[in-house]
Amino acid sequence: MTGERLRFDGWIAGVGTSSGTRLVVGHWPCSPFGAFSDVMVEHPDGERVLLAPSRRIADFVAATYRFDRIEVVPVAVTVSGATWRVEAGALHLRLRAGRRSALGLLLSAVPAPLVRSPRWAALCDVPARLLMPGVRTLGRAGPGRREWYGARDLRPVLAADAVLDGVSLGRLAPLDPPVAFGFGSAPRTPSLVRVTTTVEIGLAGR
Repeated sequence: MTGERLRFDGWIAGVGTSSGTRLVVGHWPCSPFGAFSDVMVEHPDGERVLLAPSRRIADFVAATYRFDRIEVVPVAVTVSGATWRVEAGALHLRLRAGRRSALGLLLSAVPAPLVRSPRWAALCDVPARLLMPGVRTLGRAGPGRREWYGARDLRPVLAADAVLDGVSLGRLAPLDPPVAFGFGSAPRTPSLVRVTTTVEIGLAGR
């Protein structure tokens, strides 16, 4: 038996900073909630904060991942060529992506219907863990939920400027230690990943 499956198509950007703060941006042009973006912040002391654009989205994301604090704030992502600008409450982030990596070229060649399949995500889990320690493509999410990630592209993040509450977070750095919002982390190397995420809900008692 399976529960209801919700699919999100978009991008995940994960970057570390020299201050120790790590940021994961989700940009979802296609989702059951319409187009939206959200940001997960993990501070050096381990505090995990969700920045979400509405209470409805905040409740869904908080039921899927783990946070110590939730803020409902305007969240906007603007993409211009290789440059991404993220405005989320007191967070201002600018990213510059590089060219598609060799792995990105391989991922982009996989047919979209296959990428959307949870079976494909399950097949990719072991290779993903070997190639990018900490990365998982399937696992248990919040109570009664499962989740699959199907990667469709991978690009390095070459530069990032981040300001939070008026204070610079420092230079771009690896996503280290791994973030602890869910069963897996974004890649250690700052990256921009195109992904189809499937969340299965309604698994009470399983």
